[in-house]
Amino acid sequence: MGKIDYFSIKRVFEYLPLLLARLHITLIIAFSALIFGLILGVVITVVRLFNIPILKQVTTVYISFVRGVPINIQLFIVYFGIPALLYPVFLPIGIDLNQVEPIYFVIATYSLSSAAFLSVMITASMQGVDKGQTEAAASIGMTRFQMFRRIVSPQAFHIALPELGNTVVSIMKDTSLAFTVGIIDMVGTISSIAARTRHSLEGYVGAALIYFIFCTALERGFSFFEKKYRVYK
Repeated sequence: MGKIDYFSIKRVFEYLPLLLARLHITLIIAFSALIFGLILGVVITVVRLFNIPILKQVTTVYISFVRGVPINIQLFIVYFGIPALLYPVFLPIGIDLNQVEPIYFVIATYSLSSAAFLSVMITASMQGVDKGQTEAAASIGMTRFQMFRRIVSPQAFHIALPELGNTVVSIMKDTSLAFTVGIIDMVGTISSIAARTRHSLEGYVGAALIYFIFCTALERGFSFFEKKYRVYK
């Protein structure tokens, strides 16, 4: 009876090109979610800092929900829930949301999720700036925009940078769940490899290497910028 070949380093390197060929899907999801999440996060921050009635309570519930519910559950709610809820609205005009590419639902989910965390980060960083500095700036005639541009935003950026790096890395890692709704990213490619060869472990090892290298590079990059802007601390 021949020896069963459970694992092969050679197969890891054979599968790496197949995984790397789908890396762009992961990057599209991650960076789209970051951009849209930042935009929505800024809007939520404005609502919270200016204490806009009703909207502030809504954003508080929204942030609590996002922070308390696993991202995969959020993904299923958006992917299955939005088409079901909006079906009666869009069907009369000939739009079937069930036919929309899954990647749009994935990007929407990660954007909504990251917006909650980014909003908390932005709010905390802006509140972390010494109020005495803004009061001094106001006493010499600076407008609110000038105070924000010259005093608040540079210091808030430095305060937020470490947490921003953690958020970007988290988004990058969370994209590995996109395959659960049919996205053929790196993890989705592993499923097809396993179906064809009955070897999945090598694929997961290869994906782990790619995620590790990429996330480590992101962490080093944010550490570099954090040191560069330490002058504002």
